[in-house]
Amino acid sequence: MEKTLPGWLLARARKLRFGLCLLPLLVSACISPVAYGPIPHGDYVANDRCRPEVQPADRFVDKPYFAVTSRLPDCRTEMVELLSQRSDTVRYARFGDPTEMEITDAKGKVKTQNRIPLALNNDQQWWEDLAAEMQKRDGRVLLYVHGFRETFFTSARDSAQIARLSGLDIPMVHYSWPSQGEFLKYAADETNMYYNERQFRSFLTKLAQQPWTKEIILVAHSLGVRLVIPAIEFVDRNSSNADSSNISNIILASPDIDRQDFERDIAETVLTMRRVNNDRRITVYVSAKDRALGLSYNFHGYPRLGRPDCFNPFEAAALRQAGHPERCYAAKTEYDTQPDKSGLTIVDTTAISRGQTGHSDYLRSALACSDFAAVINGTTNKASTRKPTRLLHVFALEADPDDPEPDHVSVCRRQPKP
Repeated sequence: MEKTLPGWLLARARKLRFGLCLLPLLVSACISPVAYGPIPHGDYVANDRCRPEVQPADRFVDKPYFAVTSRLPDCRTEMVELLSQRSDTVRYARFGDPTEMEITDAKGKVKTQNRIPLALNNDQQWWEDLAAEMQKRDGRVLLYVHGFRETFFTSARDSAQIARLSGLDIPMVHYSWPSQGEFLKYAADETNMYYNERQFRSFLTKLAQQPWTKEIILVAHSLGVRLVIPAIEFVDRNSSNADSSNISNIILASPDIDRQDFERDIAETVLTMRRVNNDRRITVYVSAKDRALGLSYNFHGYPRLGRPDCFNPFEAAALRQAGHPERCYAAKTEYDTQPDKSGLTIVDTTAISRGQTGHSDYLRSALACSDFAAVINGTTNKASTRKPTRLLHVFALEADPDDPEPDHVSVCRRQPKP
């Protein structure tokens, strides 16, 4: 029967069948509760390590990055860890690049593992140190919010990679919410993300309203986008600066957010003409090969911003008839008066997508990494690998025929300075 169906309908049927096959597995995972664990949560935070006083500055020499987290810390041993459980208390920390450490397990065996050097910070000291670092660098800061299926190790590792990719000598702040770090805990991650809305918006408001904050470059990945966009709207509504123009460069990588919601509500508030003319801009990285967002589409019933699926089959047919790829993107915001600048740019990485899920091209594919770095540091006019599409605000990244297999690792994972 499948062979008699049109190609586009056959592809949709197969995708639906794939989603249905996974549905029992996903549902069983979604309805299973997050385990409390064998240890009372109060025991994890009983030690004074969870309430640090002001500490010597040299303790943070190997921890150049700043972290804000609502993860439950385990302070029972000198090496503090951040768990997947959530905490009512927002804590501040400093961390460094991944490094090999010798760990003694419960049986007394010493093992070598990659770990993130981490130290919880006194709240006041953390803000004072961040202020000092930002004031040295014209009040600029790079803020990263991770997405689904992340541990503190993986998200902090990505933060450090983003800082290196940017090429900017400015402070990096990583907001870490309690993702479970497991594929089959998507619903738990969604729940924890929404639980963090108040904590994150309070943090972003405080950061944006500091007199020494001149520019916030905000990067959000996957599910983290649903944490970030409402927070920006909140800051815009409550800022003494009517334009909130210091939240200027917003980058959404593989955003797991309803595309129509973004078009109808979010773009109309975050990208008003006044804010766009004050240099606020949003860059969105999308891929038709993003399997994670394909599952999210099946799960939620509507296309995600980060994957250009066509919900309307008639629109898909019209694109096919016109000789265009069957890809549907978020539309640009409509204004009564057009702003002087372009507020929304979409970069399609389908042709150069990498990895098992295609969900992190901005950190995995050389061309996407280079483009992403250029967007962060404001040199996108030099990103010559972008190809125009049928839409003025959408560009495609395509492999260079003279270099079809670039060294993805060396381009994307620039090593820390010795």
